[in-house]
Amino acid sequence: MADYYAKFRRGYPSQVFDALQETFALSEADVVLDVGCGTGQLALPFASRVGSVVGVDPEPDMLRLAREAAAAQGIGNAVWMLGADADVPALGALLGERSLALTVIGQALHWMQHDELFRAVKPLLRAGGGIAVISNGTPLWLQDSEWSRALRGCLEAWLGTPLEASCGTSGRDRLRYAQALESAGFVGVREVVVEYSGGLSFDQLFGGVCSAIPADQLPEPDERAALAERIRQALPSGERFTEQVRVSTLVAEVGADS
Repeated sequence: MADYYAKFRRGYPSQVFDALQETFALSEADVVLDVGCGTGQLALPFASRVGSVVGVDPEPDMLRLAREAAAAQGIGNAVWMLGADADVPALGALLGERSLALTVIGQALHWMQHDELFRAVKPLLRAGGGIAVISNGTPLWLQDSEWSRALRGCLEAWLGTPLEASCGTSGRDRLRYAQALESAGFVGVREVVVEYSGGLSFDQLFGGVCSAIPADQLPEPDERAALAERIRQALPSGERFTEQVRVSTLVAEVGADS
């Protein structure tokens, strides 16, 4: 699954990093924490904008691929740590007198105890720092298009269960996270949206689906061609599938006097 994740998960538009760098005045003196960093889709682009990046993830394979990607790109200021959201408070002892400028959480917050995480992060942030919760578009099988509806029907028949979870991308989820940030004491909570249209080949679509299937449900390698063909037959004919991607960034500040 980590291999599919590294190869086929969407990257994040540069406008997202530009907005966060401006909002929190990020510089080479700063440290950014990426919780649930996966294979580094958020952490690695930040590395050229700050002094150092710390990526935390509970899956060793994700961290292995993130480390390999950093080496391939010549990035030497990224640190990778095995851990979950519950381990974030322990970072305070490791940071010593340093504070975080920004904590980012990408498309992984729905796996975490977000209320506890927000409260744990706040004391680790410098004055003027903050947190960004980023939703990188609607899941492939929940989009408003003919091919997405066909994909959802195919996957529901294969899994034997409805696919309704939005993975933290719905408006209801974003409102819930915003309210939790305010309850944790953050200020200036607001949403920054970047929208764009992109095309997917079938291989990209299938790889994206496999990157989201839980490891215990992902078919064995010799069975994946059959799943790919099943999906191919269910989709409208054509080699590329257009998706409208809405990247939502919830920005929240710790406050200048904290």
